[in-house]
Amino acid sequence: MANRECGEPNPLQGLDAAVEQALRDWQMPGLALAIVKDDAVVLSKGYGVRELGQPMPVDERTVFAIGSVTKAFTAAALGMLVDEGKVGWDDPVTAHLPDFQLYDPYVTREITLRDLLTHRSGLTRGDLIWIGSGFDRAEILRRLRHLPPRWSFRSHYGYQNILYLAAGQVVAAVTGRSWDEFVRERIFTPLGMTDSSTSVTALADAANVATPHAEVDGQIRPVPYRNIDCIAPAGAINANVVEITRWIRMLLADGRYEGHLLLSAATMTELFTPQTVMGLEAPEIKAYGPQLRRHAHFVAYGLGWMLYDYRGRKIASHTGAIDGMRAALGLVPEERLGVAVLTNRNFENLAPALMFKVLDAYLGVSPWDSLAEWLKEARAADERAERKWAAREKERARDTTPSLPLEQYAGVYEDAYCGRLTVTHEDGALVLHYGQSHCGDLTHWHYDTFLVTWRQRHLDRSFATFALNSKGVVETLSLEDTGWGQDYLFNRIPE
Repeated sequence: MANRECGEPNPLQGLDAAVEQALRDWQMPGLALAIVKDDAVVLSKGYGVRELGQPMPVDERTVFAIGSVTKAFTAAALGMLVDEGKVGWDDPVTAHLPDFQLYDPYVTREITLRDLLTHRSGLTRGDLIWIGSGFDRAEILRRLRHLPPRWSFRSHYGYQNILYLAAGQVVAAVTGRSWDEFVRERIFTPLGMTDSSTSVTALADAANVATPHAEVDGQIRPVPYRNIDCIAPAGAINANVVEITRWIRMLLADGRYEGHLLLSAATMTELFTPQTVMGLEAPEIKAYGPQLRRHAHFVAYGLGWMLYDYRGRKIASHTGAIDGMRAALGLVPEERLGVAVLTNRNFENLAPALMFKVLDAYLGVSPWDSLAEWLKEARAADERAERKWAAREKERARDTTPSLPLEQYAGVYEDAYCGRLTVTHEDGALVLHYGQSHCGDLTHWHYDTFLVTWRQRHLDRSFATFALNSKGVVETLSLEDTGWGQDYLFNRIPE
């Protein structure tokens, strides 16, 4: 802890008790918390356990996946190339990736490096391709030309992971080194982030790593790490809070860290300048909890950062989530204050909730009472999801049967963007296979719609709806309610 003047109120009084209670209330196995103030590490600490049922505690050096908090590292990597004059923020993407192509020739010609980082391309999310296909980075980008738009170019905020992959590929094209190598050499090494990595493959031999957790059949259970090397620049960094404090200190010191100049002042300003209006109705903001919606007047996206006003201060923050992990990082530049929270359970907002409570403590607001408000809102969201499922159950036509014998639904289905999936007929039932990682059992729901129960049980249930042509032959399969951006339509390949 940093020294405090006698009589000065301690903004962290009661913190440990509040965190321990939050772990119980939120059924969170463990978390790590770090606070930087005035270039000093005020707190760097772990709470709870790395894995439920195991004694190993989380400490300040326990490594977690940070998900989309990675995006700021990718933006910084491009910023370094801007500082060197090798690229410009408003360079066309095709100036560096000549084969880059989107759905529309105009957009392909006009989209810039700045657009890659600011979620204004007009594209739908299209996350299924990297979650399950097994394609490498180059193939995902090649197939991006088949991803349809949802909005007009630069007209609307719409979160997009794959364009961060494109940004990482620009780094590789310009430097001749992979994004992973560049981040390791130009960011991790000067910051002393020796335990940090850009792939879960680096965790195989690590001794102090948090285990991901998710709710499975009503219980919190460990789940496997997901390898997302194919989309790494959007969300694959793993780190501990000790090393994240060095990243925070550099960001709060105008790009400098212990004698190293990583980013120029001009680039730092650009990273934290609003680029795309998000608005308070953006899905990411709705998930951010009651405090932000109550106190913010504007919300925008910069270059790898969400930007908003909060209790009279400008905040730069980002959250991240990947299977079984949730993270939040927030900066208050004018207060030289930064907070990082890493947790080992996803689909729970304890990380941003705790981040805001620390911010409140330092901004002179009652520090811990609204954690309960965040929890109440989270449980209300759970109840809404349950009601939605109950409504779908009520709408189900239970006295229907499939139009065809089950074996006639088996086959290979293809989408120009997502690639192929296969439906097999095994032991009198249908099984859906997508890539090497996704396998789901199909049970009849109604008509020609089947419920998909993924064998990776922490994944949300989905639906597969088959459509027949005029000859009574299955022609398409629509994969719905995936939680991966939108529904996906696959055409059956004739035998």
